[in-house]
Amino acid sequence: MPAPTSLTGFTPRRLLLACALGLALAGCASQPPSQLKNLPQRVEIGSVPFYRGEANQSAAMALAALLSQQGVRITPGLLDKPLGLPQHIDQLEQAIPRVGREYGMVVYPLEPRLDALLTQVAAGNPVLLRFQQGSTFWSEPRYALLVGYDRYKQRVLLRAGMNRRLLMEFDDFESAWQKQGSWAVLVQQPGQLPAQVDRQRWLKAANDLAQAGQEQAARQAVSALGQ
Repeated sequence: MPAPTSLTGFTPRRLLLACALGLALAGCASQPPSQLKNLPQRVEIGSVPFYRGEANQSAAMALAALLSQQGVRITPGLLDKPLGLPQHIDQLEQAIPRVGREYGMVVYPLEPRLDALLTQVAAGNPVLLRFQQGSTFWSEPRYALLVGYDRYKQRVLLRAGMNRRLLMEFDDFESAWQKQGSWAVLVQQPGQLPAQVDRQRWLKAANDLAQAGQEQAARQAVSALGQ
């Protein structure tokens, strides 16, 4: 006699195989993307300062923390006017790089990929970014610093708004970051190259620094490439 079948047409053996396949696929889905597998398992840059606050999308707080980490004596309040806050809050994406260059820093844009961001964090470079923070009922753009991640738990660690250690799942973070245009930059000392530096992008950033009147810092940035 033929083996009994379930209502779905599966034999018990096929049903068992289907369940096993489903579990295997679920296990694969929980694994980190292949681009991340060569990175350290867990990283946290604990030296990055934190300025708490949500005013003006936390832009001044995030930039002040990053400049402080680079050795600049600064507070968020000193950055409100240079950033044009609060009147020009809609122009922060242009204002933040401009102010960073005024302090002699190279502002180096990153590719809009999670692995590009985590590669920098793994090298000890905090990433300045913008993401959508909130819920279905309320949300707003938030400038923050990416300072860590955990590949096993698939979480990133942010200094953001009122949270010194905001943890977000990879998928949630990527979605929130993409909603704000996947904007992310490094703000580096001119002699400090990013991990896996793109030469043309770094030279473009050095030229932008020179155009801002920081010729000596721009020369240092070019020299860091060995040119």
